[in-house]
Amino acid sequence: MKMARRSGILLHVTSLPSRFGIGDLGPEAYRFADFLHRAGQCLWQILPLVPTDTLMGNSPYGSSSAFAGNPLLISPERLVEEGFLGKSDLSGAPRFPHGNVDYRRAAAFKERVLGEAWLRFSACGGSLRYDYEAFCRNERHWLEEYSLFSALRTLFGGKAWTRWPQEFHDRRIRALGPRVETIAPLIAEEKFCQYLFFRQWRTLKDYCNGLGVSVMGDLPYYVHHDSADVWGNPSLFKLNEAGKPAFVSGVPPDYFSRTGQLWGNPVYDWDALRKSRYAWWVSRVRHNLKLFDLVRIDHCRGLVSYWEVPAKCRTAVRGKWVPAPAHDFFRTLLRKVPQGSLVAEDLGYITPEVRAVLDGFGLPGMRVLLFAFDSDHHAPHNHIERDFVYTGTHDNNTVRGWFDREAKEKEKDRLFAYLGGPVRSERVHEAFIRLALMSVAGTAIIPMQDLLGMGEKARMNVPAGTGSYWRWRLTPGQIDRRLEQWLFEMTKTYGR
Repeated sequence: MKMARRSGILLHVTSLPSRFGIGDLGPEAYRFADFLHRAGQCLWQILPLVPTDTLMGNSPYGSSSAFAGNPLLISPERLVEEGFLGKSDLSGAPRFPHGNVDYRRAAAFKERVLGEAWLRFSACGGSLRYDYEAFCRNERHWLEEYSLFSALRTLFGGKAWTRWPQEFHDRRIRALGPRVETIAPLIAEEKFCQYLFFRQWRTLKDYCNGLGVSVMGDLPYYVHHDSADVWGNPSLFKLNEAGKPAFVSGVPPDYFSRTGQLWGNPVYDWDALRKSRYAWWVSRVRHNLKLFDLVRIDHCRGLVSYWEVPAKCRTAVRGKWVPAPAHDFFRTLLRKVPQGSLVAEDLGYITPEVRAVLDGFGLPGMRVLLFAFDSDHHAPHNHIERDFVYTGTHDNNTVRGWFDREAKEKEKDRLFAYLGGPVRSERVHEAFIRLALMSVAGTAIIPMQDLLGMGEKARMNVPAGTGSYWRWRLTPGQIDRRLEQWLFEMTKTYGR
């Protein structure tokens, strides 16, 4: 059966305009959904919605939870509309810069207003009390553990769980004893913040779906060591007796780094996961599929084999590939999730074995046009119908940044041969968008920065980089009717 052709935009929630220093689930998110609908787009792809931390570089791929939502994304304006806050509670908001996320100041402001919302709710609650309690019951499988973990982190001054007193390090929860009075309010407030996040997220997703726009989420392969997931499930990871990683994650030397990328996450103990029939992984994927219509599994090749590096190493060079029980895992998982709901991020070092597994289970993969003129696999004439084609991803430079700063002459020559002639820097993004939309690939995704033709300064992230990333934001009014109409016409022209 022939697949319907569709297209969409990649834009993380943090990159939306907002008065409060970071994009959120408020009015601008609804305006963006309206834009997608009017421009003929069927998909909105975002990055992970999990909590972020300045100590982890604000990356949504290094979180304290694989299940929780990011309180920074809660919209203060929506809290006023829903009666959790009064308008006066927002009057003291500082003046935030446009164009970049100000994580520290945004976090301080959100913490204050969320604290006020909690005080009001805990004092009365009203008709929403039942809704809150139902949320706590329905999400108990991860919410209890995460809320306790977050409260203990606060109690112990933000220290990593391996530095907590031994009884808490080992999860001997009876040790709470006299600390219960101190920690119980922290647990309750954390649950409330999660309730607000998921309440706002589901309302936004329902709005998108009502417009005919599906939402595609992102699921990181690894989890951070200092997380509720590792603290609560230490047997599922390769840890030493002190609870620290014996081996860490990464990838070997590649396009992005000559010494590889040392990510530092603990690696999974797949023997332990197999014994539980992958219960934690299945629960995690199903949780994400309650939040999104589609889920991209980041670094999906790790489910076939993964790069394991001894924890003492300072680079990823001395690692080795370790097999995972891919066939058994995918057979188990795919029986428990809707057909066609998963997308494999299959970039990087992909062996014939990895390709055979992903193809064998019918998982669509990614083709990135920034690689197309140096790699036959990504070249447009090699795309297939189930592929997801991208001009670039959040880990790449923008198309214009690539063209101006990174592209080799032979890549430009091949691009010009494809296009039938040269193209100027200020128009190269339009050429890439046309290539993506005309591709035989069933789904085409365009990062918002490429739709706007922005340069390297608008880049979202540099893998293994040491700078300040995840900060780029749209400015108010940057999306105009001309852009909307152009995208609509291109989408219609290429049958998406």
